[in-house]
Amino acid sequence: MFRKRSIIWILIIIFTLSITSCSQMQSSQISEKPISTLTNGNVYPLAIEDSYGRDIIIESEPQKIISIAPNITEIIYAIGKSSKLIGRSEYCDYPEDVKEITSVGVLDDPSIEKIVELKPDLVMVSTHFKREIVQKLESIGIKIAAFYGDENFEGVYYTIEKVGMVLNAKDNASKLITDIKAKVQNVSDKVKDKPSPSVYYVVSYGKMGDFTAGKDTFIGQMIQMAGGKNSADDAEGWSYSLEKLVEKNPEILICSKYFNSKQGIESTNGYKDLAAVKNGKLYEIDNNMLDRQGPRLADGLTELAKIIHPEAFNR
Repeated sequence: MFRKRSIIWILIIIFTLSITSCSQMQSSQISEKPISTLTNGNVYPLAIEDSYGRDIIIESEPQKIISIAPNITEIIYAIGKSSKLIGRSEYCDYPEDVKEITSVGVLDDPSIEKIVELKPDLVMVSTHFKREIVQKLESIGIKIAAFYGDENFEGVYYTIEKVGMVLNAKDNASKLITDIKAKVQNVSDKVKDKPSPSVYYVVSYGKMGDFTAGKDTFIGQMIQMAGGKNSADDAEGWSYSLEKLVEKNPEILICSKYFNSKQGIESTNGYKDLAAVKNGKLYEIDNNMLDRQGPRLADGLTELAKIIHPEAFNR
């Protein structure tokens, strides 16, 4: 039962990350536009273009919000608007208090009945949401806005700005972005001129298949930003082979503390003989800080850097 549940979670992660990667070209045209050209300012009625390229009119400050995206939910909390949240997706699980909010179901197939029952002023979604569900909800008078940016920190800043505008929290959103940028710069300063050990990020392994963060993924890029060399920089996407991994023999292995077992990796053929495992360089991380394009992304970068260059953070 545990293994089956783990496979489902891993497939969800890969599916979500793959959709985000595939949306880069579509969202880049939107996120490059200056924010000031997309709105009438922080007054209502507010005219704003969402990431589906639709012109949305927000008549007044939303008082009842449903978020069907974990990153959007985290942004809502981070900019001080959690009191407006009346509904969430099943996977919106941070911060802990959000679990007390009514769930409307899973990311790609929420319960329309529950959404209608809650009578929201606004439903906020991200890359994973199906267009046909958007159309269904709009056909019954429920307003929806989709926000997502490119798969990088600029994309995160873009999404935070847009959510801040819609929820009348521009100042808090700007402060949040400033704080994130400061954390990113702090990591950059600390790992500058450091050697770059080879790092392999374990998305899954063994019977569940060998998946990692390829060179075109944001996690792969974050490994470099954190002062490491991505061992899977010869691959695109998430699929990898055990043979390649053994050949690369990375110095550091990093896995999710939720979906992968260190003990399992340490006893799996191929993995157990890697230098990283033999030398005690297998580490766990909260993958939600890396997978979600939200306010904790800089914290995820910091945790990566602490694993790769602990000496830089012990001063």
